[in-house]
Amino acid sequence: MRCGGSPAGSSRALRLDPFVLPACFAASDAAADERVRHVELHRERVVMRRSLRGMRMALNMPVAAFAGVSLKLIAGEGGAQGTATVTLEHKDPALALPLFVSDEADDAAAEWRVWATVLNLPLLVEDGGVLREPFARIGAVRVSRVRARRRRRNVLCKRRPSILMRRKVARLGAAPVHRGEREIIARN
Repeated sequence: MRCGGSPAGSSRALRLDPFVLPACFAASDAAADERVRHVELHRERVVMRRSLRGMRMALNMPVAAFAGVSLKLIAGEGGAQGTATVTLEHKDPALALPLFVSDEADDAAAEWRVWATVLNLPLLVEDGGVLREPFARIGAVRVSRVRARRRRRNVLCKRRPSILMRRKVARLGAAPVHRGEREIIARN
């Protein structure tokens, strides 16, 4: 297998470094010969190579073709500890790529955010078998509820005098008139 980068991952758990791309790794593929496919992951594209019934093929896709980076928590059987996986999700579930697998959920949450930032893809979580975004967005901008005015409901509001928030009403009185005086006008 040819690869533009160095082999990635560790023997204990799968962990690809998002800051060292391109990365090459092998992922399981139930339909492929030998049940394995070789993946090259770049910032802009993904190349998957596999052999299917003796015919070798390479699938070259842009990263933008993927739906996002998902975080899945898998409960352990019996008293066993569960695992957390970070996956590069595609509309076709057969093309999903594992990026991080670990027993530590905190590490997985950190990796999830880093991978989404590096690949410029949305964050996804699995909710009842359906992938959804955990935060509301408009385009690339994350939307949250409107925040209250700072000065009214803030901890510091007790330290500031509220009289400064009021506007003073302008009062027009009689204009001062100087009688019996000579005006001084500068003329050239």
